[in-house]
Amino acid sequence: MNPQLQQRANAIRLFVMDVDGVLTTGGICYTANGDELKTFNIRDGLGIKLLQRAGIETAIITGRNSTIVERRAKELGIRYLFQGKEDKRQAFADVLAQAGVSAAATAYIGDDLPDLPLVKLAGLGMTVADGDPRVCAHADWISSCPGGCGAVREAAEMILSAQGKLAGLLHAYE
Repeated sequence: MNPQLQQRANAIRLFVMDVDGVLTTGGICYTANGDELKTFNIRDGLGIKLLQRAGIETAIITGRNSTIVERRAKELGIRYLFQGKEDKRQAFADVLAQAGVSAAATAYIGDDLPDLPLVKLAGLGMTVADGDPRVCAHADWISSCPGGCGAVREAAEMILSAQGKLAGLLHAYE
């Protein structure tokens, strides 16, 4: 890990995520009744729990509204959930204020143009392997996994490794 990335990752106290294209593959499925379906990667969920166990707060900012996302956030103990935020900048400012964390101590992972301002504002701007090229151009870190396929877990482990906390957290599973 290069020294600049190490320094940025070491400062992280808040991890903020987009949903569609990050925690999911970005596809939207509807049932015949019009109900929306989303598929979440269970490994991403464990990555979120590892961050929380290390004392890093977690948050979601998404442009869409979904009871499914609300349920998943509750299952994972994600404290801050902002839905229906097409312009995510105000929600980002709100989560920073509520968590009492600076932008420099915040990681944000997104995949598409609505995420670009937050990738630029965060102390550690991150994207997924299949993120929009304009987002990738501004990201400090890009996962090797596409969205919905373990990218959040990979990001979590990178941050925890930089902070020297990963090995201790994984020891519980040996």
